[in-house]
Amino acid sequence: MSKEDMNHQVLFTDYPDIVNVEQLSAMLGISTKTAYKLLKEEKIKSIHIEGTYRIAKVHVLKYLELSE
Repeated sequence: MSKEDMNHQVLFTDYPDIVNVEQLSAMLGISTKTAYKLLKEEKIKSIHIEGTYRIAKVHVLKYLELSE
C-alpha cells in the first residue's frame, strides 16, 4: 500500500461514507454556497435525490487529488 493510500484511509474518518452538503463544506473548510457551486459544476461527483445532494466520500478524496 502506498503512503498516499494510507493517508486517504485516515482522512475524514469522522464522516460517513456518504455525506450531505453541510458535511462536505465542513470537510473542505468551505461555505455551503461554494460546496453547492462545486457540485453544480460537477467538479465533485454526486447524486441528487429529492432535492438533496449525496456525495460519496471517495469523490471528495478524488477532488482533493485533482486539486493538488
